[in-house]
Amino acid sequence: MELVTATLGNDGLLLQGLDGRIDGLVIAAFGAGHVPQTWCARLQALAETMPVVLSSRIGTGPVLSSTCGTLDSYKVRLLLGAHLAAGSSRAEIAKAVSDRH
Repeated sequence: MELVTATLGNDGLLLQGLDGRIDGLVIAAFGAGHVPQTWCARLQALAETMPVVLSSRIGTGPVLSSTCGTLDSYKVRLLLGAHLAAGSSRAEIAKAVSDRH
């Protein structure tokens, strides 16, 4: 599992070559949960093969709680990791993340 942080000017190079190498991905997105447009197609393709969770990298504040939930990227990574280790289904992972995120 990996955690990749979106930053200004980031072209998504770190998203390349992840297929078959990891079993889940957390994206520490911009404050409102956005990522660069150039990442969208790659994230869509990755989401077809593994759980991909978007979380805000800011960790707190009204933008985070109204769009991304209450967990920062590090906590989402722990949650996803626990579910992957337990062998949870994608549906169970999606429910756990949406209930807490």
